[in-house]
Amino acid sequence: MTVTLEIRPVSGRYIVRASGTIIGETERAVELVEGARPPVIYVPREDVAMALLDPTDRHSTCPHKGEARYYSIVTPEARLENAVWSYESPVAGAEAIAGHLAFYPDKVRVEPR
Repeated sequence: MTVTLEIRPVSGRYIVRASGTIIGETERAVELVEGARPPVIYVPREDVAMALLDPTDRHSTCPHKGEARYYSIVTPEARLENAVWSYESPVAGAEAIAGHLAFYPDKVRVEPR
């Protein structure tokens, strides 16, 4: 079965909030749609407080995007383990998400402002 991958810019401003703390804000987000899965918003690293992200040992591989590395978020309120992922060197066809971060929706809210 062939899975389609669509990556497109989204308009508007997005806020990234973890445990009540705003950790990012961007007008340069992209949306990734992979087959029938729900869309995922990816935020440029430059628009996220990277000082609050702690790299973990977790890695995963997707045949459509490549190898993902994970980060935990550390705020004054909580430590959210493996709440963030990034494809730092995505495979051909997914290059538009290089330098971007995505967030697990059960741990982090990425919402339009």
